[in-house]
Amino acid sequence: MKIALAQINCMAGDLNGNPLKILHACQQAREAGARLVITPEMALCGSLPEDWLLRAEFVQVCHQALMDLATQIHDVTLVIGHPHRTNGNLLNAVSVIRDGRLLITYGKNHLLTDPLLDERRYFTPGNQPCTFECDGTLFGLTTFSDYQHPAHLQALRSADVQVLLTVGASPYAIDGQADRLRIVRAGITQTGLPTVYTNLVGGQDELVFDGASFAMDHSGKLVCQLAAFQETLGLIELHNNQLIPGQCSPLPDRIESVYSALRLGLRDFIDKNRISGVLIGLSGGVDSALVLAIAVDALGADRVSNVMMPSPYTADISLEDAQIMAGNLGVHYTEIPITELFEQFKQTLHPALQTYPATGPQTTMENLQARIRGTLLMALANQSGRLVLTTSNKSETAVGYSTLYGDMAGGFSILKDVSKTLVYQLCHYRNRISPIIPERILQRPPSAELRPDQTDQDNLPPYAVLDAIIAAYVENNLSPAEIIAMNYPEETVRQVLHMIHSCEYKRRQAAPGIRITRRDFGPSWRFPITSGFRQ
Repeated sequence: MKIALAQINCMAGDLNGNPLKILHACQQAREAGARLVITPEMALCGSLPEDWLLRAEFVQVCHQALMDLATQIHDVTLVIGHPHRTNGNLLNAVSVIRDGRLLITYGKNHLLTDPLLDERRYFTPGNQPCTFECDGTLFGLTTFSDYQHPAHLQALRSADVQVLLTVGASPYAIDGQADRLRIVRAGITQTGLPTVYTNLVGGQDELVFDGASFAMDHSGKLVCQLAAFQETLGLIELHNNQLIPGQCSPLPDRIESVYSALRLGLRDFIDKNRISGVLIGLSGGVDSALVLAIAVDALGADRVSNVMMPSPYTADISLEDAQIMAGNLGVHYTEIPITELFEQFKQTLHPALQTYPATGPQTTMENLQARIRGTLLMALANQSGRLVLTTSNKSETAVGYSTLYGDMAGGFSILKDVSKTLVYQLCHYRNRISPIIPERILQRPPSAELRPDQTDQDNLPPYAVLDAIIAAYVENNLSPAEIIAMNYPEETVRQVLHMIHSCEYKRRQAAPGIRITRRDFGPSWRFPITSGFRQ
């Protein structure tokens, strides 16, 4: 028999569009001779509709959509994920549909507690494994979360199943696919059962689901690998309860996968929210250059606008590079000098500033320039109906090297979870495809250009050191002592950690952005703004 892996891009709460995608996949599978179609976890309502699940009306509409869909399923068996209410409890459920009716419904046993996918807020865990028969083969049905628990796998093995079907909605993280392959191989080592894994694809707010669905035979050999970051229907053949080698698409390497995740996350955020296009403030620097490149690759040049707003401290080469970059990509370019506005603000503020004693480092005039730019960007966004993309990266967000209501102004952040060192790697990757980012941008020392001869390293450690400390502390939860033991200067480590926690109030006001690491500065980072604890 042929099994179809429906790697589809579902939107949270789209109970008209998602069923149509599922029906289309079933039609394609039927035409290709498949007898069984597997969709990702929560495919019916998208992953995850969050607090819509707390609304009785939403759950009822989901149920009606499932019943309507079931009446249209014929000549194939469909495995579909959806919310399901039973005995007053809501389950993260997977059902099997055949010939217009539900054969069986299984509730996910082991719910996720990830802050971005906090399932225990919504669901009650199921407590039973699930099996069903199709064309003489007994299948075990499981979610990817349940698959990671040996006792659950053993219960399926004891039920004499012959093939395991695993549905997932596993978000992208750097090197995440390697972890999935390792987990499934470990499960096959335990059970000896061939396994088919189907994953969701597409952007959903902060998350990007990368697809990359696959199948492994009873020895743990990869026999099917679908493309990452693409909607596709894959076919795998089952013969005598063994999976026959089939389509194996190559996966992108580490840097290409990050770029693909950012591009897909931006495209789906803009398209699924029906936004006409985006607006970017160019600086002639590396961060805005990368944001512009990704935006054009995701949306096309006609949906991307940018504006350069030089101040008295903007270098001529920054203006030149911004113009070259915009020309290389064929995007609409506007230039609005802010020098006159800046002088007017200073004159207006001067009498009042004399009554306020200066304390701490004086960044008033630097931040004023950033806020003038933010105001102009938002005005252009209001006029055009386009969304402003912020250009701050994870390194800057971590230590507060960005200005509230200035360069932090905007509706979506592509680089929110991308370190400065990774920004450069992504730029070099994009230039290998076609040389669109001027080499001078990649060679110059990074600078905010808010005072004469300014560079980022006037106030920050070298980015290689800063990013390593941030990754160790934020993503890997290492203690200050453990980071210092990695041969980083103690004074630098304590300085960076102090900056991270002292800027929590800024991050609470930042735009949402794409998560690509194990831990970003979104909902997965939860520290109080007001805290007396000192490490």
